[in-house]
Formats: sequence, C-alpha cells, structure tokens
Amino acid sequence: MQKLGLNQSLQQKLSPQQIQFIKLLQVPTAELETRIEEELEINPALEEGETETPDTTDDNTAEAEPEEYGETSSGDDELDINDYLRDDDYSGYKMQGDGDGDEDDREMPMVMGTSLQELLLTQLGYLGLDEKQSNIGKQLIGSIENDGYIRRELDAIVNDLAFSQGIDTTAEEVETILKKIQSFDPAGIAARNLQECLLLQLERLKQSIEEDDADKFTKSYVVEKAMQTVRDCYEEFTKKHYDKIIKKLDIAEEDADDIKDIITLISGLNPKPGGVSATTGVSKNQVIIPDFILTNNNGKLDLALNSRNAPELRISRSYTDMFKAYDKGDKKDKKLKEAVTFVKQKLDAAKWFIDAIKQRQQTLLRTMKAIVDFQYDYFQEGDETKLKPMILKDIATMINMDISTVSRVASSKAVQTDFGIFPLKYFFSEGIATDSGEEVSSREVKQIIKDLIVAEPKGKPLSDDKIEKILNEKGYNIARRTVAKYREQLNIPVARLRKEL
Repeated sequence: MQKLGLNQSLQQKLSPQQIQFIKLLQVPTAELETRIEEELEINPALEEGETETPDTTDDNTAEAEPEEYGETSSGDDELDINDYLRDDDYSGYKMQGDGDGDEDDREMPMVMGTSLQELLLTQLGYLGLDEKQSNIGKQLIGSIENDGYIRRELDAIVNDLAFSQGIDTTAEEVETILKKIQSFDPAGIAARNLQECLLLQLERLKQSIEEDDADKFTKSYVVEKAMQTVRDCYEEFTKKHYDKIIKKLDIAEEDADDIKDIITLISGLNPKPGGVSATTGVSKNQVIIPDFILTNNNGKLDLALNSRNAPELRISRSYTDMFKAYDKGDKKDKKLKEAVTFVKQKLDAAKWFIDAIKQRQQTLLRTMKAIVDFQYDYFQEGDETKLKPMILKDIATMINMDISTVSRVASSKAVQTDFGIFPLKYFFSEGIATDSGEEVSSREVKQIIKDLIVAEPKGKPLSDDKIEKILNEKGYNIARRTVAKYREQLNIPVARLRKEL
C-alpha cells in the first residue's frame, strides 16, 4: 500500500544571474571582448556607446519603481523605459583603478606579430606545389603543435586527409612533403621527436658554413661529430656517458678535448623550435594582455584594472516607442502584450549583463588589492625572497568572499608590474617552517635551491641529499623529497645530468 508523505529539504541553487557572473569572472581580459560581442549579437537591447540621458519630460511615460535585480514580471505589469536608462546605475561601468576617467589614456601593451602557422604557410607558398601537395602541406602545418613538433602519426594524417578533404594519398607522399616543411625556418620545425629536431638543426648548421671560412674544417668536423653523436649515441648523450661517446666516435686521446665542443654545440641547439619556453610553457610570440597594471610611484603602489578592450555598454532606447505605444494603446491587444513581454525580457538580460560586468570588475579589483596588500614588500622591489606564504583562503578571508571566487580570479589573470608580467597564481605558495618558528614562502626556498645549483662545481654537481643538508643548516626544515619536487618544478635535471666536462 502506497503512502503519501511530506519531506522538507534545504537546497542551494544558483540563479541565472549568478551563473552569468561566475562565467564572466573567470574570463581573462583577452577574451572579454569576444564574450561581449557574442552578447551584443544575441541581445538587441544591448548596445555599445556611452549611456544616454533619458527624456523624462514625456507625460506618457509611466513613473514606476525600478524592479529588483533578477525579479521577473508578466506583460500585464506597467513598464517604464526609465527603469532601463538610469545614468547612476550603468554609466561609466568600465572602471579602471578607482574610476578616474584619465585611466583611458593609459598605454596598454599590445604586440603585433606573425604566428608560427602563418610563417610556415607563407614559406609553403614559395614551393610552387600543385593543389594536392599544397593541401597535404597545409594539413601537416595544422598538425604542428605549439612547441614545433608533429607528434601525430603520418598514417593518421593520411586518414584525416581522406575523410575531411577527400584526398587519396600515402604515408610516403606525406613524408615527402614533410621533408620540405622541415627545411623551413625556424630550423628544427616539424620534427617528430627531439632527436630528429637536433639533427635537422645540425644539418642546417652544416649547410651554413661558408666555403671560404678560415675555420671551415674545424667547424665541419665538430658539426659532423655532433651529428654522429645525436644519430648513433643519442642514449649515451642523454645520460651524459661521455666516455662511451668518445669510444663510439673513435676519437683519439689527443683529441679528447673535442668532445667539449661537440657537447656544447648540441646543448646550444633549440629543443623547442616552435618558440615555447621550456620553463614557462609560454610561446615567445604569444601576446599576454595583463588584467591589472601595477606601478610603483616613489614607493606608492598604484593599481589599475585593464579594461580598454571592453567597450562601453548601454541599454537600447530603440524600444521606447513600443513602450509608448503599449501605454497609449489597447492593453488587451494580445500580440502587443507578447511583443512587449519579449522586449522586456531582453532589457532585463541586458541589465543583468551590465551588472555582471560591473560586479566582475569590482571583484577583480578587490582581489588584486588584497594580493598587493599581502605581498606589499615583494611588489616594492620584486625580490622573490620577500614573497610571503599565501594561499587562496588568506585572500578570501581578507575580502570576505568564497575561496572558489578567489580561485576563479587567480586562475587565468595576469598583472603587469615594473619588473615583468606575472600570472596571479605566481604569488600563491605554501609555507616552509624554519628553526626560528617562522614560515617562509616556498618560492624563497626554490630561489635558494636555484642559486646553490648555479654556483655548484660543474664537474661535481650537488645531489638532492646534499642540497637538503645545506638548507637544513640554513634553518629550513625541508625533506629530500621536497627538494626533488622543487627542483623538478624549476625544470632542473638531477645531478648526474647536470655534470659537465
């Protein structure tokens, strides 16, 4: 037998306006313009330009109290266009710093350049290929990753060409075009692995040696031996087993010093021909638009919010006549009521969007100001050793917001300072206890590890155990596994691979 019962439960749900704000909050400045353009396309009630002053002298415009944020209403409600055109609510939403209008004159960094794919496509055009070969070349260039490598199998590229473009080809034909692309600048581009990348650069270097160069023989010898090392002794090279390399290359004892020139030449080649930094993962040609501008004016830190890429927004007044017609006309006209209801929904959506943009900028400023206050000593000089241990909870407590909100702000934003552009995540770090009972930032410890490794004897580099002991002697309570973790985060290899001749 079925029974009916009542259950009481408490659930937390986000309103559409809150969801919109959360999505906008995590969008970086570089993408905000695109997001605003999308909203302008789908909502005719939202326009670009400065807010216009509404005409309040019209006797036919009903005087109604503005709706509460997020409240919905039906077409039977009295509508007032003035509710959507208040200067005090929406004018000048695009704030910088404290809202000073002079901030619009601030110069923001904008870099113009040619992307890697554009550069390669230009060179492809110089080869004079037929249509089929050109399409294969474009497919290969499109498969090149940011660091300059093609990691996709040629058979897979053959299948892509067949299914997406209807081009019937073979792996051999694709490889023929690939070899042509590998001759493009930068040297080493379109390699399938690091070994091939190094060989491509050495081959280019060999071709560049001038015929009348006085040191032609010496340079050719070193390059030839370097190519032989990469081709035949690659595993020994990666493990720095130099004795085995000398034996394999059949280098005479009196010429044993040549191995230094060979290793130096190979080590100086570019392992990331696509322009991606090995330490930061950021392309050299990548444009970083900072979300904040922090300047030091004689010890006073001035913070401004970069919002020049966000156009001025306003509520459209093109629907005023519709409201007037509705006010004058027959309130029982069903079609007119439906039209007015649709327009009001769009106006509400435009209000919510502008409110979300304004709230986004206020939240960004509050969060960044808290970070600046917390790391004030660091921002004065840019000295990493002055970075304090700081976690998301510290900033969330300071601005009385949820940790998830701070996380969204920090995840994809950057700040321009007098000493470089940094992602906000850079300033967050865990703490390391010292013998004195204080806590220091893990970045300070990383800097010490980096300095120790830079100053170490190249023939006998410091092991992680030795670094641990040195740090413990300096008063930092740190374990060997933590030293290894920080060293890996600094992209520094183990002691055996740092050994030099």
